[in-house]
Amino acid sequence: MSGHEERRDEERPKVRVVDRRRVKDVSSEGAQAPSEEAHPELPPETRADLEEELAQARKQVDEYRDHLQRLQAEFANYRKRVLKEQTRAVEMAAQPLVLRLLEVLDDFELALAAEDSPDPERFRKGVEMVYAKLVDALRAEGLERIEALGQPFDPTEHEALMQTGEGEGEPRVVEVFRPGYRLKGTVIRPAGVRVERS
Repeated sequence: MSGHEERRDEERPKVRVVDRRRVKDVSSEGAQAPSEEAHPELPPETRADLEEELAQARKQVDEYRDHLQRLQAEFANYRKRVLKEQTRAVEMAAQPLVLRLLEVLDDFELALAAEDSPDPERFRKGVEMVYAKLVDALRAEGLERIEALGQPFDPTEHEALMQTGEGEGEPRVVEVFRPGYRLKGTVIRPAGVRVERS
């Protein structure tokens, strides 16, 4: 072998050939079944401690479950009670107004009883007093009459039942057929009016 060939052999990487069957056999021969020493049993004291902790945790879970069920039942009862109270409050909301109107009703009955009286002026005054009492009762609840006569026409407060005049000016209310009312600032019935353009 010449020096050139020797250098070429040195430059080549050396390849190691391994018989896989032999490696497999060797590894299977060398492998051992896991011994009991790899997973030793827990000492009896530790096992007892863990079992006690588990029992306490289960007891706590049962206590929490019972507490949650009691809370759910209490909340359901509370909701029913509140709903019943709210329903009752809505039903009785009109009570103050009805009590005021009962006084008006009593006065009307007295006025009707005096209708056959020979003094018509006295009867008229009685009816006027009843009317004033009724107006006061409704005003106390937030009812107010819409002042319409002579006002510029406002479609949010007035309902034009008739229109007269052929002018080009702004329409104005010249006659009120039916009074309108607001309840606590909200129009509940617009005034029925005649509108005129001048």
